[in-house]
Amino acid sequence: MHKGILQSNATIVAFIQRVLDIVIIVGTLWVSTNAHNVAWLLQHTTAALLAVFLFHFTSELDKLYISWRGLSLYKELKKTISHWFISAAILFLSVNFIAPEYLTPEGLQLTWFVLATLLLSLYRMFLRFMLRLLRAQGYNTRNVVVVGAGVLGQKLANNIIEHSSFGLVFSGYYDDELPSQKVVAAQTLGNLEQLVDDCKNGGIDRVYIVLPPQAYERRKWLVKQLSDSTASVYIVPDVFTYQLLHSRSDIIMGIPTISIYDSPIDGSNAIVKRIEDVILSILILTLISPVLIGLAIAVKFTSKGPVFFKQNRYGIDGKPIKVWKFRSMNVMEDGAKVTQATKNDKRFTPIGQFIRKTSLDELPQFLNVLQGQMSIVGPRPHAVAHNEQYRSLVDGYMLRHKVKPGITGWAQINGWRGETDTLDKMEKRIEFDLEYIQNWSLALDLKIVFLTIFKGFINKNAY
Repeated sequence: MHKGILQSNATIVAFIQRVLDIVIIVGTLWVSTNAHNVAWLLQHTTAALLAVFLFHFTSELDKLYISWRGLSLYKELKKTISHWFISAAILFLSVNFIAPEYLTPEGLQLTWFVLATLLLSLYRMFLRFMLRLLRAQGYNTRNVVVVGAGVLGQKLANNIIEHSSFGLVFSGYYDDELPSQKVVAAQTLGNLEQLVDDCKNGGIDRVYIVLPPQAYERRKWLVKQLSDSTASVYIVPDVFTYQLLHSRSDIIMGIPTISIYDSPIDGSNAIVKRIEDVILSILILTLISPVLIGLAIAVKFTSKGPVFFKQNRYGIDGKPIKVWKFRSMNVMEDGAKVTQATKNDKRFTPIGQFIRKTSLDELPQFLNVLQGQMSIVGPRPHAVAHNEQYRSLVDGYMLRHKVKPGITGWAQINGWRGETDTLDKMEKRIEFDLEYIQNWSLALDLKIVFLTIFKGFINKNAY
């Protein structure tokens, strides 16, 4: 059961940790200066800022700010202390070599290091304790299933059940063979085909595959089928060769797992992405407001019908959203069959082909971004009818929905936009979409936004 608090895969928790780390690093230096009767000077501000930068830089490289649900506290504390030690060592050695009088007296550096180490560790221990209490009450839970009711599968399920404070709710097993044990058989929800159907219908957040090595072909088939869902998939413990989507390894109560279909825009990355979307959307909407007004008037007075066309699309995790566009056609298809626009399409309004070719019809989607339904950069959303058509034809098609859809994307600036009249065109677009998800970063987003100005608006394939 999801009760809403601390939702979005520990995004809020990661943000709190980032803020607390900054407060502790700066605050413990201030306490240390007072303890040694030293007045706070400009060099202390500089040292604190450098320490914060070094700590966050190394922590980001080593993925300290991830969801630690079910993972080792020891490992988290070890990472935290290691990064603080590295950051402090670089700072202290540099200061003592270049300007020995910078952080004096001699005990100031040691006091700062010890205090920061203690507080960075203690608050993480306290945060773990509070999160376990909340999750034990049913907050921030994830529905999980285990594929394979063998010895290892049962061990994993029992560990999940016994450690309910981690927020993982065991829903049952899926297996091709009904287990001999009555208790396990009663918890078996169906075979692997049933699992695929249930995942496509939603309601399952995580799938842990615990099939024996001899079931390689069956496992391979299952992984391929689950790419047409939005469930996060983990293999326990053996991994075969698959095209991974932002994989990472976890340990659930001592049992190793590897995520093979997951999203990089999680935890602190989701906060960075959202801040990017809000700031850029407000800035862009402010700049283009005269254009929006002019286009709205032009659409209204050149053809009969509404100014805007709101079409059903799939958003993140395959959830339906309404995407805003300026109306460019005399029809508004949004049913089981949607005919793609073609060159010199007779359905265009007098200005329809122009605003589609220049992508001006998509400018209202910045409102979708502010609403949190879309991002400025991400895989372009397709009509629901096209999703249903291509999800069975293109391997990994639904994986593009592991992130929010975007106004512009990696595929678009590489020329893969417009009509997909052949299967290979859609396959190429999906290839670039998945490449974007695998390699996501803030720098890549800004690069795509910049290149969209020159490559993304007008394209020979756009009509």
